[in-house]
Amino acid sequence: MTATPLNRFAVAPLAAMTRRLAEVASGRAEPDRVITGARVLSTYSERILPDREIWIAGGRIAAVKPAGTHRGGALRTDVAGGLIAPGLVDPHLHIESSMVTACAYAEAALINGTTTIVCDSHEIGNVLDVNGVEWMLEDARMAPLNIFLTVPSTVPATTPDLETAGGDLTAAKIAALFDAWPEAIGLGEKMDFVAVAAGDERAHAIIRAALERGRPVSGHVYGRDFVAAYAASGVTDTHEATDADIADDLLEAGLWIFLRGGPPTTPWHSLPKAIGTVTEYGAAWKRVCACTDDRDADDLLAFGLDWVVREAVARGIPGPAAWAMGSLHGATRFGLDGEIGGLGGGRRADLVLLSDDLVPQATWYGGEPVVEDRRPTPLLEAALARPYRYPAPAYATLRLPDPLSALIPPLPAGPCTVNAIRTTLPGIELTHERLALAPGADWPETLAAHGLCHVAVIERHGRVGSVAHGLLSAFGLTRGAVASSVGHDSHNVIVAGLNEADMRAALDAIAAHRGGVCVVEEGRVVAMVPLPVAGLISDKRVGDVAEEVKALKRAWARAGCSIPYMGFNLIPLAVIPQIRITDKGLVLVPEMRSVPLFEAA
Repeated sequence: MTATPLNRFAVAPLAAMTRRLAEVASGRAEPDRVITGARVLSTYSERILPDREIWIAGGRIAAVKPAGTHRGGALRTDVAGGLIAPGLVDPHLHIESSMVTACAYAEAALINGTTTIVCDSHEIGNVLDVNGVEWMLEDARMAPLNIFLTVPSTVPATTPDLETAGGDLTAAKIAALFDAWPEAIGLGEKMDFVAVAAGDERAHAIIRAALERGRPVSGHVYGRDFVAAYAASGVTDTHEATDADIADDLLEAGLWIFLRGGPPTTPWHSLPKAIGTVTEYGAAWKRVCACTDDRDADDLLAFGLDWVVREAVARGIPGPAAWAMGSLHGATRFGLDGEIGGLGGGRRADLVLLSDDLVPQATWYGGEPVVEDRRPTPLLEAALARPYRYPAPAYATLRLPDPLSALIPPLPAGPCTVNAIRTTLPGIELTHERLALAPGADWPETLAAHGLCHVAVIERHGRVGSVAHGLLSAFGLTRGAVASSVGHDSHNVIVAGLNEADMRAALDAIAAHRGGVCVVEEGRVVAMVPLPVAGLISDKRVGDVAEEVKALKRAWARAGCSIPYMGFNLIPLAVIPQIRITDKGLVLVPEMRSVPLFEAA
């Protein structure tokens, strides 16, 4: 029997089911469903076991038996030699990056064989503080997916001196979230690694709130010099290992490594280099997981966690071990391996039917078929038709300054040096470039001579009304303007352009839709992804948003932008080297020091 609605709570806790599962496993009671004729991918022994069948009762696995063992009248599904594996467990991601709600996210996840995710909702937390985090948790509870939270740890990502955020998650607020929400199973990525290593009081109070409650602490660190102090501060995982050397350092310091597989067209694809700690240096993979981190709606459908697993296989990891990295290892890291991540007795019956090249074909969630032939079943469609609706305040977060000051600063009269931001692929790290500007030129001449375009960040939380000016080098914009209300992590609005008129047109479009990402040409919006929920999220189905994102990407490329729009969204993120721009101005990282746009020559 299927509980209504279809969500994580439709399967009773194991503590309430042990007697029934024991009776079914012993053959004294009938299972609800039997999946037979299967090869079973065991994440426990990293083998493929032939000729098995899986007995399911109450949404849980009662037993895995030799095929043909069951003789009763239970509902049978014969997969005819197909490969059955546990559902994937994504240990680190941000739902908001997908631009859809948790309920909508579930559709894409299940199609790609992911049945459990651990999300860090620091994006909505940066906009709406505790309210935003709790609204997303309410959304998650309605979703047909197992969704757990690592409580956002670094909201804001820096300090009020360097940027203006909408949220301020203090140690007390984080402690209260842990105490109120059982699905808050860890502390989210501690992004201010410089402050952690320096012993900052606020940073360590937040870590203490997690450790005192027995919750693990997730990390985000750049630079091998920071590893020792970071590990000593209680951080025990990171998804930011960019190469084999730092991955090796992190493993030896006691951290779990989450191999981040990003689509090759995005800044996040660090798996190919980081996996070298295993494939080149010989480290064991027992504390290595796969994760997605950030996906927009388009990439969420095309490049799920299953794709990341296949990327690991392509780089030398055996298939069963790679699937374990994508399922059991993530579950184990968060102490959930008694519930998910493998096909042992008592575990949730979250199962995936795979092709031999590990492409999901069908998914069962709590023993119920939710995906068949890579399409939602009527059961899943019914659940998706009843999504969570965010409250009205979540739709009223874009409060731009009125009147809005100039987006382009005047050029200094005399010779000067400009502190420019050079963008290069893949787009995560930005280079600090100092350029000498000769006096007497106007802006069009200056931009053309140095390959520059204007960039501005506008405070959008209705607090200080600040506008900061900068210049992007090598961004490649050849026409119009681009803008986004997803300026990580304080999510102020960022706009880049060649002239003020197009930049203002882009801001007008974002304001009209209460948030979004857009491309403007000659004052006309040519692509737009509206994001009315917190200026971050659409309330449409994932497929609809994916089509909008595809159109945006095409327009983005036509505009000449050298890095993808998700890399553009990172330009205000003042915790990644070397230089960033926030609503307060230019920031050098890791020095965390402000610098002016112009300096006298």
